[in-house]
Amino acid sequence: MPRPKKKSLSGRSKNAAAVTPRAERPPKYGGRRAPSPARQLRDRAVQVARILIDEYPQAKTALKHKSALQLLVATILAAQCTDVRVNMVTKELFKKYKTAADFAEAKQSVLEKEIHSTGFFRQKARSIVECCRDIVQKFGGRVPDTMEDLTSLRGVGRKTANVILGNYYGRPAYVVDTHVKRLSQRLGFTKSRNPDAIEQDVTKLLPENLWTPFSDALIYHGRAVCVARKPKCRICVVASLCPSAVYD
Repeated sequence: MPRPKKKSLSGRSKNAAAVTPRAERPPKYGGRRAPSPARQLRDRAVQVARILIDEYPQAKTALKHKSALQLLVATILAAQCTDVRVNMVTKELFKKYKTAADFAEAKQSVLEKEIHSTGFFRQKARSIVECCRDIVQKFGGRVPDTMEDLTSLRGVGRKTANVILGNYYGRPAYVVDTHVKRLSQRLGFTKSRNPDAIEQDVTKLLPENLWTPFSDALIYHGRAVCVARKPKCRICVVASLCPSAVYD
């Protein structure tokens, strides 16, 4: 006569396979287990980036330039100023100052008058003169092409360096201006308000080849659709992927 199977304290057969109740199982995605929250965030970020890059294929810096030096100077002038105004000023400025040495030797009081309409002209003039002196003394007059070297220049931070790296040298760079900061937060890609931390948070989610075109596209999208006061969520191409979308 066969011996009865022993039961555990739970009442189940000792030899019975443990089965997770259906209600306790994680949801499946196409027959697969759900990806981790971190993976879902990365997937969403890539999807948003690709959609916006396709939406704004023309997205690139609006600052007119023909060299890394011109873009560097224009970017410094663009702080708290419109690109249109900067382009008006640099049109004549770049005719007079053609090299880093020209800017390095400029009389600051004269340069201040020439860039006065861009605002914060004293600070900007000082930054331009001092960083160009560093370019001449440390790099032989050539604007460097690495983050470390660019940020070693007086008056040059990560934002300015990223503009040069991404838009002139074609290096992976994520520029965090006021629009990129706002949209990165609204899209749920970062909780930080610090530009450097935002750059770190978002670039961890994306492959390097998307950094520059995505940040450029965010700037265009921030100006046209995801504006500061009342975003136009009804016409936003990524509204279905945005946790902040509101349809009034």
